[in-house]
Amino acid sequence: MSTMKIKKGDTVKVIAGKDKDKEGKVVLVNKKDGKVLVEGVNMITKHTKPSVANQNGGIVQKEALIDASNVMYVHKGKATRVGFKTVKDKKVRFAKSTGDVID
Repeated sequence: MSTMKIKKGDTVKVIAGKDKDKEGKVVLVNKKDGKVLVEGVNMITKHTKPSVANQNGGIVQKEALIDASNVMYVHKGKATRVGFKTVKDKKVRFAKSTGDVID
């Protein structure tokens, strides 16, 4: 992917997959693979061995990465596509549904 339209801290809505229609905040963005980590979405069970950090080990629920194409930015409560434009010689993101500048 050349440019990621989703950034860390954005609120996104899942539009495809087992967690469709769930919303959450982006925790991590992996530009190289085009994936994002959204809190509370795409939960997996991981079996962990006992270690110094986790004395008991056991089964742990955690979020897994989800493809960036399966999430949409949420602007004013609605999912919208994101575009880029220049404002005063600065490249900014904007919501395509309303035309409002995001950052």
